[in-house]
Amino acid sequence: MRKPSTFARTMKRAAWPAIGLTIIAFFGAYAVLGRNGLFAYGDYKRQLVKREHDYAELDRKRAVLKNRVALLNPDHANPDMVDEMVRKELNVAHPDEVIVPLNTR
Repeated sequence: MRKPSTFARTMKRAAWPAIGLTIIAFFGAYAVLGRNGLFAYGDYKRQLVKREHDYAELDRKRAVLKNRVALLNPDHANPDMVDEMVRKELNVAHPDEVIVPLNTR
């Protein structure tokens, strides 16, 4: 029988540690470069700032709408708001009023 060479024995002994190191390197690289890795953290922070800005804008719009709804309460409606809504929805004006069109884009 032939005796295995030194190179073959060395490769056989190094196979399992090499596989283990490869697996550790893969998970280590994924922890740094992956979708949820360290480099993605900065992107998450930028998205958080953008979402907070969007939320603040929506919150401001909600406050404006809440105020308009309160002004149109049937129990005590604001006469100016009612007049504005009637003129806007029904497209009416008094005969002595002057209409100045605005160019809104």
